[in-house]
Amino acid sequence: MKNEVSRRTVLRSAGFATAAAVLAPFGAAASPLLVNAGRMPELKPLPSAPPIRLGLAGYTFRNFDRAQLIGYMKTLHIDALNAKDVKDHLPLEPTQEAQALADYAAADISLHAAGAIYFDKDDITGIRTKFDYCKRAGIRVIVAGDPSPNALPLIAEAGRDYDMRIAIHNHGPEDKIWHSPLDVLAAVKSMDPRMGCCIDVGHCVRAGVDVIDAIHAAGPRLFNMHMKDLTNFTDKESQVAVGEGKMPVPAIFRALQAINYDGFVDLEYEVHADDPMPGVISSFAYMRGVLEGMQAAIARA
Repeated sequence: MKNEVSRRTVLRSAGFATAAAVLAPFGAAASPLLVNAGRMPELKPLPSAPPIRLGLAGYTFRNFDRAQLIGYMKTLHIDALNAKDVKDHLPLEPTQEAQALADYAAADISLHAAGAIYFDKDDITGIRTKFDYCKRAGIRVIVAGDPSPNALPLIAEAGRDYDMRIAIHNHGPEDKIWHSPLDVLAAVKSMDPRMGCCIDVGHCVRAGVDVIDAIHAAGPRLFNMHMKDLTNFTDKESQVAVGEGKMPVPAIFRALQAINYDGFVDLEYEVHADDPMPGVISSFAYMRGVLEGMQAAIARA
């Protein structure tokens, strides 16, 4: 797969057809997305609620190097990255990390979160090394994968000292501890307010938890969202581009607005790892279409 995807390829993508379909129920007021399909729509904040901000989970492009990742993000008109130490995206080694940060800055890409970062041991030195890694990058949200329950007090202490949010990621029914966001919330409910969750919507529904209920339950402890779609809520392998499955994306966005969510919704497209761009284009087109339709509905109200 080439590093650059041409604008013609983007325009011919099924993603714009998907956007047209999702906009249809909102009427003609949403038509600028279709008329100006050659560019990504500029979305204004909805009244009395923070805007829904779309970002990219770098794991989506785990088989591609940093230069390719940056090229794809430019094509997608996405400048917000949830970075991960995979390939050379954001190395742990400080000198290499500094070079990565310089490359992102030159491309006008901001890093709003990092993860998943694993805290499987209650080792304060190891924990703080990972916080230092994020501090050097100016990252304020750590997406924590499978933290040991014994490590939670040490993670919370570091979160206070570094003034960083810790978003514990749920990993579905296969996870021994953190099946759903509700398990995370039960563990952190009496802890420092910087301790919260990252809702992975796919793993959430596979754990048998309604994602809308989980968003409302999390409220101010929701710090990050991983967006994906499934055609079967019990089958991990049924992932498709966002908008092609059963995930209630419009309802998810409305729930995020209802709780005044101020984080990012990061696309994590985990299938077709060697050729993810068609599904990624379609996913962003669908989500942008939903948001454009929501704007149009507000304007008509």
